[in-house]
Amino acid sequence: MQKRPLPLTRWLISLAFLASTATFAENDAAPERQAEWSQRLERAQAMQKESAEQQAAAKVLLEESSTGCYKKFLVNACLSNARKAHRQSKNEAMRLENEGKAIERQVKKEQLSDADQRRLAEAQQKDAELQARDAQTKAARQQMADEQAATLADKAKKAEEGAQRKAADAAEVAKKRADHEAKVAAKKEDAARRAAETEAKAAK
Repeated sequence: MQKRPLPLTRWLISLAFLASTATFAENDAAPERQAEWSQRLERAQAMQKESAEQQAAAKVLLEESSTGCYKKFLVNACLSNARKAHRQSKNEAMRLENEGKAIERQVKKEQLSDADQRRLAEAQQKDAELQARDAQTKAARQQMADEQAATLADKAKKAEEGAQRKAADAAEVAKKRADHEAKVAAKKEDAARRAAETEAKAAK
């Protein structure tokens, strides 16, 4: 039984690896950017697949050509030409494979860079939101403190005004009482004086 050509196996492994690693970097990337990456990766994978198929075909052709050379008169020259043709085919296939891998590496680099930029932008946005929340919290606390201070000041003012009114009322009451007492004392004094005058007249 003929074994599966190694280059094709490498291409299948590479395809599985790319499918697993590209997903992380593409998450949340812009749709048009994802589409462009997918298109380039598909092209790279197609190039590597074609390379693997060319290498497998070149190997089969080399085996068939080598077998046919032993039936010819100039065996060594035939084998040399077969190997030369194989090298040329393999070099072309390797060039195609390397070009495909280069595209994959560039796409992966761009994906990682895009992911880093998005993480940085997200971190900056979260930091800005945190600073905004802190500023709002401080402003709310300051407003609450100002309102409490204003309430206390208003209460103190009202208490002082109340005390002043009570003092004024008390002074007014005391004045009225003093005036009343003075009037009463004056009336008593006047009555006593009149009584004394009356007694003095009666004594004569």
